[in-house]
Amino acid sequence: MAATDRLRTALDRLEPPPRAVDWSLFAFVVAEAATGLVSFTVGVPEWWPLFWLHRALGVGIVALLGWKLARVRRRLTDPNLWRRSTALSVLTLVAAVGALATGTTWVFGLDVRLSYWTLLSVHVGFGLALVPLVAAHAATRFRPPRRVDFERRRTAVTYFALLAAGGTTYRLQQGINDALDTAGADRRFTGSQPREGDGNGAFPITSWVADDPDPIDRDAYRLAVDGLVSDAVELTADELAAGHETEALLDCTSGWYTVQEWGGIRVGDLLDAAGDIDDDAAYVRFTSVTGYRWSLPLDEAEDALLATHVGGERLSHGHGAPARLVAPDRRGFQWVKWVTRVEVRSEYDLGQWVVTLVSGFD
Repeated sequence: MAATDRLRTALDRLEPPPRAVDWSLFAFVVAEAATGLVSFTVGVPEWWPLFWLHRALGVGIVALLGWKLARVRRRLTDPNLWRRSTALSVLTLVAAVGALATGTTWVFGLDVRLSYWTLLSVHVGFGLALVPLVAAHAATRFRPPRRVDFERRRTAVTYFALLAAGGTTYRLQQGINDALDTAGADRRFTGSQPREGDGNGAFPITSWVADDPDPIDRDAYRLAVDGLVSDAVELTADELAAGHETEALLDCTSGWYTVQEWGGIRVGDLLDAAGDIDDDAAYVRFTSVTGYRWSLPLDEAEDALLATHVGGERLSHGHGAPARLVAPDRRGFQWVKWVTRVEVRSEYDLGQWVVTLVSGFD
């Protein structure tokens, strides 16, 4: 038997039952979207298994999609077999291939911008679109899962092999990047590519969703520090430029990172200026002129910086002037720009998740 025939036979033996393939594809896509979204919120190396799982699931989707297409290819290629749901099937396939292709291309370091979007942003868009498309596609041919489709030993071996293949492929890709010295070789574990240099010009200007305020009048600017403090205060931009400095890595969810020297004032000193903090205080909320906001636990917030300078330069408007939050080990969307209020609170702000999606829209 030829090697290709042996490989085909082995792959056929690994293929789960059709119903298991359909439901597994849906589960893998949902898990892929979930791990991708959670990865946006973490930036410390201890979370590397999450990113590994996200990439391994992608390889699993490739295999499941291959089995699926092998089974339905006649329904897609023969016009006599087309139904109303065929268009949805094709759209789902386009989204799946788009997500896989952009993700694969990104890990090898190709950096292509489509208007304001990096290739990683396009990958995220395809991934988010894929979840409802797969769900709608499944609904057109709904067949509830059966226990018998998943409890066979061969099926368990198949899923183990899919995840193992995903991890192996990820490691192989890293080795290829290193051996060929591609642009993807110096990515962080998050997938972000480096942006080097000092100051405002060293890294891109990005805003979350629709935030795009007019430049703030520095002379008229006031930062309010209030909430669960005894003496609320307002500070000018010059008072915030206290000369405190910290080196911190900014890892943006659009796919790049930069290490900069940030200057400004420690948030702990800001809170000290507002008097005593209430015993119930647990969080500090940072609010932008756009209404965008994010909260940090009190202990973490005290060690954060409200920056007025970067790389020895006064912050530009696009990078958050007069003051932006610098929160080490947090992702870029949590580094609030154009901060106008620092509020000490007793409760976690669940509403901040909603605000990240709607701020900046009039």
